[in-house]
Amino acid sequence: MLKKIRVTLAWLFWIGITLLFLDFTGTLHHYLGWMAKVQFLPALLALNVGVIVALVLLTLVFGRVYCSVICPLGVFQDGISWLGTHKKKRPYKYHKENKWLRYGVWAAFVICLVAGVHVIVSLLAPYSAYGRMVQSLLQPVYLWGNNLLAAWAEHAGSYAFYTKEVWIKSAASLAIAGGTLAVIVVLAWRNGRLYCNSICPVGTTLSFLSRFAMFRPMIDASKCVRCKTCEVNCKAQCISITKEAVHIDHSRCVDCFNCIDSCPQGGLKYRFAWGRKASPSASGPSQNGRRAFITGTAVAVGAAALKDVEARAQEAAKKVDGGFTELLPKQAPERAIPITPPGSKSLEHFYQHCTACQLCVAQCPNNVLKPSGDLNHLMQPEMGFEKGWCRPECTRCSELCPTGAIAKIGREEKTQYHVGTAQVNRELCLTENDTHCGKCAQVCPVGAIQMVPADGHKFHIPSVNQELCIGCGACEYYCPVRPLSAITVNGKYSHLE
Repeated sequence: MLKKIRVTLAWLFWIGITLLFLDFTGTLHHYLGWMAKVQFLPALLALNVGVIVALVLLTLVFGRVYCSVICPLGVFQDGISWLGTHKKKRPYKYHKENKWLRYGVWAAFVICLVAGVHVIVSLLAPYSAYGRMVQSLLQPVYLWGNNLLAAWAEHAGSYAFYTKEVWIKSAASLAIAGGTLAVIVVLAWRNGRLYCNSICPVGTTLSFLSRFAMFRPMIDASKCVRCKTCEVNCKAQCISITKEAVHIDHSRCVDCFNCIDSCPQGGLKYRFAWGRKASPSASGPSQNGRRAFITGTAVAVGAAALKDVEARAQEAAKKVDGGFTELLPKQAPERAIPITPPGSKSLEHFYQHCTACQLCVAQCPNNVLKPSGDLNHLMQPEMGFEKGWCRPECTRCSELCPTGAIAKIGREEKTQYHVGTAQVNRELCLTENDTHCGKCAQVCPVGAIQMVPADGHKFHIPSVNQELCIGCGACEYYCPVRPLSAITVNGKYSHLE
């Protein structure tokens, strides 16, 4: 019964978080957004004391149920390991804790978190890793399916679905997501929860508490017949059964309850454990999780090939003007300062709190947010205006950010955030050729751009009021000059000045 309850809750969490990343309508985040905010690292960075205390108490009472119920990457590994054992008939066996790898990765993670090296933090954070896999690999497939349904519905005279543009937001992020997926699948298929107990820093953090949990799986040595059924069913590979002793490493146990349902003698129970003396530790075969470190090499594989994929996607997205003239796709300009979303307060605040889960990228309805390719801020979102602009009435990213990197703001408050300022490139501007344009002034939602007479000329040129400009990117997006717009938005270090 315990296993059925655990599995039911786990799948509900996993499906909910997956749908949260896939949904592009903005509907589900009102109901499921809390699932992202109860993840351990996002709650820690957001200083959400209530969630942190609740997770600590949950672990101290029931053990590492967070890893087997709430964490989407953990539940995903359970599904892969189930296939590995039931389809390939691959049993598990006890492996001694690989302390140097486990605590070495954890120490490196903590040091990088404190030092602000968020590339490493983003790579190792389990919730963020899962979010990137869904956003980069699964969401495009989901959108293609939606577009197919939209085409069928339109053919039938219905508009129940609408098409959504599918584009590669970042080749580097796609490569990292693919490499992460390959590593997770291989490790889970062959070794169950090896990643959770050797690499994952959140799992290691909770292991410090779970070894003292109030309720834990306990073996009654008097009933144990040394059949090793519990050992071969333990996906955490933390149960050792020998002639001399029986032992469970509770720091690695994720409370999946496979062992409890498998014991034919009823000698293994999930029960109150405080004050009960643990059985002596048995010496088991030593096989360390060396495969886990293939992450470093798998992350970069395929990046060069993806550049060609991105180029082909842009080729397929060509548009024509009036049916005759081909319109070149917009290119991202070289920005002096990157642009982060309204609500991020400042570049420093945003980069310190963002774990690159890319939930905001997946949910952005205007195609403005994309993962950064800059090595210092790799995979963390930044704004670009090649596909759209940041509309003043949209606050979706601020409503769903689980880490506090983007503070929750209202529509009125959003206009107080000046995330960037527009600058005109006179050499590219059409008005320099005595051509009347003024498109940037027409679309500016705050009236920051005015057409003023040019010195010594009859024509008018755009002039930007830096104090009014909020950096929404409407001028850059609608500028008819291609491939580089004649007006470019550069970010600001502080958004509330």
